[in-house]
Amino acid sequence: MAAGAGARPAPRWVKALGEPLSAAQLRRLEEHRYTAVGESLFEPPLQLYWTWLLQWIPLWMAPNTITLIGLAVNLLTTLVLIFYCPTVTEEAPYWTYFLCALGLFIYQSLDAIDGKQARRTNSCSPLGELFDHGCDSLSTVFMAIGAAVAVRLGTHPDLLFFCSFIGMFLFYCAHWQTYVSGVLRFGRVDVTEIQVALVVIFILSTFGGATMWDYTGTSVLSPGLHIGLIIILAIMIYKKSATNVFEKHPCLYTLMFGCVFAKVAQKLVIAHMTKSELYLQDTVFAGPGLLFLDQYFNNFIDEYIVLWIAMVISSFDMMIYFSSLCLQISRHLHLSIFKTSCQQAPEQVQVLSSKTHQNNMD
Repeated sequence: MAAGAGARPAPRWVKALGEPLSAAQLRRLEEHRYTAVGESLFEPPLQLYWTWLLQWIPLWMAPNTITLIGLAVNLLTTLVLIFYCPTVTEEAPYWTYFLCALGLFIYQSLDAIDGKQARRTNSCSPLGELFDHGCDSLSTVFMAIGAAVAVRLGTHPDLLFFCSFIGMFLFYCAHWQTYVSGVLRFGRVDVTEIQVALVVIFILSTFGGATMWDYTGTSVLSPGLHIGLIIILAIMIYKKSATNVFEKHPCLYTLMFGCVFAKVAQKLVIAHMTKSELYLQDTVFAGPGLLFLDQYFNNFIDEYIVLWIAMVISSFDMMIYFSSLCLQISRHLHLSIFKTSCQQAPEQVQVLSSKTHQNNMD
């Protein structure tokens, strides 16, 4: 350490870089102990894999070396993808998406066992925690960029901007919570689940190409992605709710997701009628997203309150879309929504005339 009893003198090149921590901070750092609580959805089954993988790691390998190797692999594979898609609108060779999936999987695996290696070799330290989270912060940026490239988010600049920074925001907020509470809390849906989802996205792009995420109306996959996302969100929130939100408020929960379903169903109908593209990105997912984020932060706000807010957002979004849709179509076709022209259809007039003529003959 740079300060404290028995500290080794810092080399000249270290002094040239500067020493960011004060002597008091270094003393308090000696007393720091890593504390984490919570268990994510995929952690129990993956623990079996991580335990098996750890057996192949030699005892002489430092935990920080494992972390750094994983980060280097993740960065390298993502940089290859960025090289082929600098504006996030191009379609890269299929093998680059698979390379990213493999790189992220390797990083996730090594990142999960570095702490196990530290406990295994009795080398746990504040430096290891800092090194691990420092690599995670950089990896978060590259994961966001890689995912954006894999789904060609550059074709939607506003969504690209949002998705590029939401991961950084969530990562910072998670550590802000740790700073305030003193405990790193893992939600039921946390970084492991996000990494697995990104691996799946990369694999889908490998076989379907990045253009599959354009969601054209002629694609058989497009409607399935809509309803699939709704069902996945509904199941995840239901199964992992800390307060059993569905069992306590089944009607409100079903109505909220029902509004989401109603809007995406309307969009599917209009895509069919207009023979146009069908896009997955939609504001109607904001409601379920709020419940998802609340669980991510361990129910920071009461789930019942968040459910009501999500219900209001989803219902208003659905009604505004349907109303705007009907008004726009009625103006374009010069039709009244709730009135008729009071003119009999020509074919009906012809039928009535035939019947009248037949009656006169009789």
